[in-house]
Amino acid sequence: MQAELVPTMAPPLERRTVSTDADVVTLWLHGRSPHTVRAYARDVARFLAFVGVPLQAVTLQDLQAFADSLSDLAPASQARTLAAVKSLLSFASRAVTGDSGPYLRANVGVAVRLPAVRNDLSQIPTVKDVRRLIDKEPDARKRLLLRFLYTSGARVAEVCSLRWGDLAERQEGGQASLWGKGSKGRVVLLPAALWRDLCALRGDTPAAAPVFATRTGRAVTSSQVFRIVRAAGKRAGLPGLHPHTLRHAHASHALDAGCPLHVLRDGLGHANLATTSRYAHARPSESPSTYLPTV
Repeated sequence: MQAELVPTMAPPLERRTVSTDADVVTLWLHGRSPHTVRAYARDVARFLAFVGVPLQAVTLQDLQAFADSLSDLAPASQARTLAAVKSLLSFASRAVTGDSGPYLRANVGVAVRLPAVRNDLSQIPTVKDVRRLIDKEPDARKRLLLRFLYTSGARVAEVCSLRWGDLAERQEGGQASLWGKGSKGRVVLLPAALWRDLCALRGDTPAAAPVFATRTGRAVTSSQVFRIVRAAGKRAGLPGLHPHTLRHAHASHALDAGCPLHVLRDGLGHANLATTSRYAHARPSESPSTYLPTV
């Protein structure tokens, strides 16, 4: 008689203990995109410098004082910074083990609410604004960057990581393979005029080189793109302009021109249609008020 096979249980994985805040931050950032790592690391460094104590000594009062110190930032930046700190504290209290139990015995971040961020898409530049923005940029390379941001609807991180090998000819124009959040890829089409000017810029540059590079040949950084767009906005009478505004303009103008919502969703790299539909709500073509008698 054949002996009964009894499955054996694999020994449990040994939980890694950590002893420093730096270890916790490293574990917390593991597996995130380079762009997220840079932003989160900067936010946490600002927090730790402000409180001046180890994570295990942080109190609710410390966190509230830090939140108050962010008043010089835009609401969205305040929310992002606090969200990063709250995420780290939550991670340290539930997923990381110290020498004698959870690294943090209490998560003080639970009691702190993120500031409300107004999702206002009503200040999207018009087509005329965007044309003026591009026309007034004196530098040819920067002008091409502005055109690409608007035409492709790409995120800043996607533009900074774009290589010539990600571009390919397609019919009269071209296409660009973009790698977005969570390393998800998508392809966007580029019109003939933009494709022609990109090809002229490339020359014999190798496929592995960045499309948008500095004078030293390195890929532009997100902060450099931000400064280029901000300066162009001031020149065109559009103060406060940032790269994501051009992505908003891309979406809004495409919808105005009749682009189907699902096509826009795929072009922007949104995970669901609800995110994309907010652009339709920003500039509705109909409203109950249009059906009311004139008063």
